[in-house]
Amino acid sequence: MKNYIKLIRLDKPTGIFLLFWPCSWGLALGNLSSSSNEIFYYYLLLFLIGSFFMRSAGCVYNDIIDKKIDIKIARTKTRPITSGLISASKGWFLIVLFVALSLIILVQFNFKSIIFGLSSSFFVILYPFMKRITYWPQLFLGVTFNWGIILGWLSMGNEFALIPVLLYISAIFWTLGYDTIYGMQDIQDDIKIGVKSTSIKFHKNIKLFLSTCYLISFGLFIVLLILLNVSLTTYFLTFLSSLILIIQISLFDSKEYKKNAKLFALNNYYGLSIFLILLIIMQNG
Repeated sequence: MKNYIKLIRLDKPTGIFLLFWPCSWGLALGNLSSSSNEIFYYYLLLFLIGSFFMRSAGCVYNDIIDKKIDIKIARTKTRPITSGLISASKGWFLIVLFVALSLIILVQFNFKSIIFGLSSSFFVILYPFMKRITYWPQLFLGVTFNWGIILGWLSMGNEFALIPVLLYISAIFWTLGYDTIYGMQDIQDDIKIGVKSTSIKFHKNIKLFLSTCYLISFGLFIVLLILLNVSLTTYFLTFLSSLILIIQISLFDSKEYKKNAKLFALNNYYGLSIFLILLIIMQNG
C-alpha cells in the first residue's frame, strides 16, 4: 500500500490542490452573475474529487513515460515504477481506473464543459515529452494545469469571455514561476542527462525570471479586478496575497534545494488566498 500511495503522490498532496485551485477560481468567477451557491459548492466538491483522480492518473502516466529518465535522477530513482516495485502494466490499469472515475465526474457538467474537459487530454498526454524537446515544459504545464479555470467558468453555464481568459493567462505565468522553483530540485541531474527546463535555461538569472513571471501573473489579476469593479478592500487583500509570491522570490536560493521545495509548497496557500478573494467578490455580488 505504501508503494501505491507513493506512486500517486498521496504523501505529497500539494499537486492535487495546485490542480484544484484553478478549478475553484473558474467556478467562483463563473458564479458571479448567477450566485447559485448550492450548485457552486456541489461543483466545487466534484472538482476537488476530480483533481485527485486526474493528478493521480497523471503521476502514474508520467512515471511510466519517464522511467528511463527517473532512474538517473537521485530524487526520483526510488519511485515505485522506476525501481520495479510496481509494474508498468499495473500502472496502466490504475490510469484507466482513475481516468474512468474522472469521466464520471466530468459528465456531471454541461455539454460544453464535457467537450472542453475532454480536450485537455491532448495536453496531458504530451506533457511528459516536453522536457525532451524544449526548455519550456513548465509553460506547457501551465497551459495544462490551469485548464480548470475555463472548465469551471463553462460549468456554471457561461459562454467564453475575456475575464476567465485573463485569469487563465495569469495562472499560466504563476505556474511557470512555481514549477521553475520545483525544477531546481533536480537541476544538476537534469543537466547531466540532457533534460530541459526553465530552471536550467534561466538558472543564472532565476530570481529575475521568477520576478517577471509572478509580476505578469499578479498584474493580469489586477486587471481582472479592475474589470470586475471591486472594492478597495479586495485590492488590499490581493496585495497581502502577493506577499506569498514575494517571499518565494526573496528567499529563493538555487543551492538550497530542500528550502526551495518548501517555497514551492507555499503556492498552495497562494491558490487558496486567490480563491478566498474571488469567493468574497462572489458573496458580495
